[in-house]
Amino acid sequence: MGVLGLLLARLWTMQVLYGGEYASQADQNRVREVTTVAPRGRILDRKGRELVTNRATMAVVADRSVLENPALLNRLSALLSMPVADIKERVSSVREAALAPRTVMIDVPKVAVAYLSEHATQFPGVDVQVQAVREYPLGASAAHVVGYTGEVSESDLSASGGSTGYSYGDIVGKAGAEAEFEKVLQGDRGRRLLEVDATGRPRRVIQDVEAVPGRDVVLTIDSTVQKVAEKALADAMTDAHRKGFTKAKGGAAVALDVNTGEVLAMASLPTYDPKVFLGGVSKKNWAKLTAKTSDYPLTNRAIMGQYPAASTFKAITGLAALEYGMTTPGSTYDCQGWWTGMGEEWGKWCWKHGGHGTETFKDGIKDSCDVVFYEIGHRFYKDKGEKFQKFSRRFGFGEKSGIDLPGEMSGRVPDAKWKAAYNEDYPEYRTWLPGDTVNMAIGQGDLLVTPLQIGNAYAGIANDGKILEPHVMKQVLGPDGKPVLSAKPKVAFETKTDKGDLATMTSSLVSVTEEGGTGASVFRGFPMRVAGKSGTAQVTGKDDYAWFVGFAPAEKPRYAVVVAIEQGGAGGAVAGPAVRQILASLLGQPVEHVTASDVSR
Repeated sequence: MGVLGLLLARLWTMQVLYGGEYASQADQNRVREVTTVAPRGRILDRKGRELVTNRATMAVVADRSVLENPALLNRLSALLSMPVADIKERVSSVREAALAPRTVMIDVPKVAVAYLSEHATQFPGVDVQVQAVREYPLGASAAHVVGYTGEVSESDLSASGGSTGYSYGDIVGKAGAEAEFEKVLQGDRGRRLLEVDATGRPRRVIQDVEAVPGRDVVLTIDSTVQKVAEKALADAMTDAHRKGFTKAKGGAAVALDVNTGEVLAMASLPTYDPKVFLGGVSKKNWAKLTAKTSDYPLTNRAIMGQYPAASTFKAITGLAALEYGMTTPGSTYDCQGWWTGMGEEWGKWCWKHGGHGTETFKDGIKDSCDVVFYEIGHRFYKDKGEKFQKFSRRFGFGEKSGIDLPGEMSGRVPDAKWKAAYNEDYPEYRTWLPGDTVNMAIGQGDLLVTPLQIGNAYAGIANDGKILEPHVMKQVLGPDGKPVLSAKPKVAFETKTDKGDLATMTSSLVSVTEEGGTGASVFRGFPMRVAGKSGTAQVTGKDDYAWFVGFAPAEKPRYAVVVAIEQGGAGGAVAGPAVRQILASLLGQPVEHVTASDVSR
């Protein structure tokens, strides 16, 4: 009787006191929630051409139990022509949910799919699924702009505290536009509640909420111009190698609309194919992409590369000098090839050791005469107040431009405070010296810029001194294909430069390409007037870096283009022809690769 009483008491407790809780647990045991991934939004160029879209693929997946079956691993390896080590690496991943299958391979051949279906009992824990993956209709074109995707990382999930709605195994943007516009491109997961029986088999659908696809993003990139820019960079590399600069492997090109800030093309070499990240990048491929010998193809040199500006910076030096009265359009200088303004022991060569003779301010730009700018830099130093540095920052140097792409670098405008901090452990090098300002005046010394900053600054000269915030997002489209968000021009830096000074500089830059200047051989026969400037940067322990930047039409500017080639040699001879090719494409002119010469810096 005592035992029966205890049982009755226990039954009463379970039914009356905990009945609701057990009922809830029973519901949880018979109800399963299954989520479905939303299709990711497409990335289009400015004319609606697909840069990135989605496609269905057959994928082989496996659960972790296969790791305990060596014979199975060998069979799977033979079937997929995939090393056992690679299969283990994929299946061992801890980034997915504990019970979720791991993707072993995507784009599995039909023969392998059929064999797995017919011999399923030989491959326990292995299955074939249809998965959606990214597709690149134009191949690797614009890879650094569009970026790539990958599985959400542990750090991403930890940092968000679970607030993003992501789960292990979700695919997210990792670089470029894919990462920058992740919240727009990533849709909302679907949700299906299933009633299951005691064995876990589905009995009926309780609730079904469809996934909401991500939004399409339209970029400012023109894919036609983009391809020209990429070929122009490749041609510049070939030119550099032909001229003996065989170490030239890296470079960048940027094309901007000076009136809107839209990035019409952005290319970087070396590049990579985003397809390598589909289905998860292997350790072997990742090692190749990040090895020092690879020259870092994942780096977008257009916004991440920081280089001496060389003579492209003389336009900024010249405008600063005009504004602060350090020179005038009619000023003349005597270039004998060797300048001793700081004393004989601190003498400096002009790139033309024989000297240019008497040079006007305009000649100094046209011929890229170093002595003219040594004089200007020295005057700025003696004037005190770091006016030159302050003016340079007004043109966006030393700051990020605000472009809507991840990873942008700010470059550097050196000054006395920076130098003292940089040399904190070396008291003898802390003092700002006359040579520091003189070197900066010719775009050398400790000055660092990105190609985008140079292109943006020249776009500002072309746009009456207003520097617009560069951007790659043009529109976000709604489900009906109509814009729900459109980018608008935004002034990033208001330089407040005198229009007369800008006109003087534009005229001087035109002389570079027309009046026997350092870019004359580049634009000979070009149907429109171009304002441009070459640059050949000296980098310790390396070959010279080649620069060219220009805007056109000079009378009513529409586009600014900059090209930089690491260790490429002379700017006018190597980077100049590439700028011509890109400008020709933008202006609807025949695109041709010309051979040019330039012995200046």
